[in-house]
Amino acid sequence: MQYPRVDTPVSPLRQRLIDDINMRRFSREMHRNSLRDIGRLATFLGRSPDTATADDLRRFQIAQQEDGVPVPTMNSIVSALRFFFTQTLDRPDPARRLVRLAHPRNLPVVLSRDEVARLLNATTCLKHQARPRSQRFNGVVCERGRNRWDGRLPLRWC
Repeated sequence: MQYPRVDTPVSPLRQRLIDDINMRRFSREMHRNSLRDIGRLATFLGRSPDTATADDLRRFQIAQQEDGVPVPTMNSIVSALRFFFTQTLDRPDPARRLVRLAHPRNLPVVLSRDEVARLLNATTCLKHQARPRSQRFNGVVCERGRNRWDGRLPLRWC
């Protein structure tokens, strides 16, 4: 799907990046985020991003971390910059130095069958009791009263 072109003048480098993104049929969000993230680098450098060195990218990542940019956003920036340097500029060397950060993921709270029974008995609304008692419970299919977690059920349900 081609995205509409804006009638305002676009630099040849930006147009090349847009063409690379369109050629690979990336989503509109990828298109928007890549342009925004590479624009952040250009603003940080105060010059064109194609002149960036590995040391400039390192300083940019440190500055982003110090500014409190969340980990998922920083990883999105790394992906956009890697695409820009490897595909658009054909300069993979600076992109190798970019570091993806580990994103800590919390485990879901899991309750035992007794805890779930106490929770369900504590509610007086029939609607809240009916949902978790169904056969399909938050993506876990119960088989003969048991599920994949050896009798422990997740706390969250929709």
